[in-house]
Amino acid sequence: MTELVKKIIIAIDGYSSCGKSSYAKLIANELGYLYIDSGAMYRAVSLFALQNKMIENGVIDEISLIRNLPKIEISFQTDGNGTYTLLNDENVEKKIRNLDVSSVVSEISKIYEVRERLVQMQRTMGKNKGIVMDGRDIGTIVFPEAEMKIFMTADPKIRAKRRFDELRSKGIPASLLEIESNIEHRDNKDTNREISPLRKAEDALVLDNSRMTFDDQMLWFTRKLFEKGLLKKN
Repeated sequence: MTELVKKIIIAIDGYSSCGKSSYAKLIANELGYLYIDSGAMYRAVSLFALQNKMIENGVIDEISLIRNLPKIEISFQTDGNGTYTLLNDENVEKKIRNLDVSSVVSEISKIYEVRERLVQMQRTMGKNKGIVMDGRDIGTIVFPEAEMKIFMTADPKIRAKRRFDELRSKGIPASLLEIESNIEHRDNKDTNREISPLRKAEDALVLDNSRMTFDDQMLWFTRKLFEKGLLKKN
């Protein structure tokens, strides 16, 4: 196992469907760290809003959602098959990955009160360090003091195909054209939203993994740890 000179926070930001979650899980497993999927938290809030009829014809009843935020509890459960997102103690991992949720999550994440509540939860989860968290504003807003920041990107068509394959592998119906359109739409919204837009932190390391395997990416990660003086020498 890779050993670090001290316990740190690793923040991974980037575009949707770049494999941030899979990469973050690999890093967390390698280091024995806690993995936290911040995007899943926003998806869970989106699912809550959909299930409770707070979104009609694409219009969000923000007042109702904000009023009900105290009723939302999000946590993560890990077992031999991976990490699962729990919404009020219910495993919603599959439900939060469908296109209905994907189509509204960017709008949900723009709501100031939602972001404030989730950022507070995320900071509490990371107060003792030893975590890997991925999202869109982890290195810029949630943990600007993180010792290791990575900004991931990849060709949009490659990202769409990865997302398509992921959904199919989980038995979730999917259309490649719809996913390509959704990714383009989300990229535009995420980078241009007023609150916490997607952007690279000044001290983040850029990883374009368009044509990289996970082994390639882990080698890159180890090399960067060494360059930053965070890796224990044998």
